[in-house]
Amino acid sequence: MSIEATGLGTVIIILAMALVTLATRWGGVFVMSFVPIGYRVRRFIHAMSGSVLVALLAPLAVSGDNGARLALLTTAVIMLTLKKPLPAIAGGILVAALFRQLWPALSA
Repeated sequence: MSIEATGLGTVIIILAMALVTLATRWGGVFVMSFVPIGYRVRRFIHAMSGSVLVALLAPLAVSGDNGARLALLTTAVIMLTLKKPLPAIAGGILVAALFRQLWPALSA
């Protein structure tokens, strides 16, 4: 089955993605309503968030361009100093954008 990605097909795709997103979010809340949140479960949830973050960033650090690596380094330094995620993310985005704008030959 294929859906045309123009016109009404785009709306259908967006609605299908919204329904799947809602189902997974509500399904997770429903399943977790049966799980007692004890010490071990809380530690598991905390560890999973870090694991997902590392799984997303490790390939970028290995195979990304110099702008991506510099953004990761900047984000890590700001996060370690300020311990606030929003300024760290903003700093990483800013550094990547500036690096790619000012040194396009080095970012490839």
